[in-house]
Amino acid sequence: MKIYTLHATQKLPISKQEAWQFLSDPKNLKVITPDYMGFHIQSGADRNMYPGQIIEYIVTPILNIKNRWVTEITHVKENDYFVDEQRFGPYSLWHHKHFLQEIEGGVLMEDLIHYKVPMGFLGQWMHPFLVRPKLEEIFEYRQKKLIELFGEYPETA
Repeated sequence: MKIYTLHATQKLPISKQEAWQFLSDPKNLKVITPDYMGFHIQSGADRNMYPGQIIEYIVTPILNIKNRWVTEITHVKENDYFVDEQRFGPYSLWHHKHFLQEIEGGVLMEDLIHYKVPMGFLGQWMHPFLVRPKLEEIFEYRQKKLIELFGEYPETA
């Protein structure tokens, strides 16, 4: 069983509280997800994140094939971090930690994802050609969208 890791960081010129306010609203996930993915929240996004919250999505990441994805928010420490775990969906394992850290001139967002692809050897073979590039593309889109929404962090800060 191969478990993969994706680690992403981004600095934004906003307060930790402003970042938390945006990220803790599940409806904003659609805002930072590429349109071509057909992302649609089915249920569970009626309030800000809390431990035990179940959120159900429909997503179409590849070949216009719709996937039902159910995640549970398992841990929340307001303004610091939250964790979502897949309960049903396209991965054999999905454990996504979101951290916020106050830095000079803004906030550092950090994502740490541990995931396992389905289909055994075939899934592992497809990972570097299909799965990993798609995940990286989604995170690149997210970074660009967050800069568009909140501005670019000045490297001199």
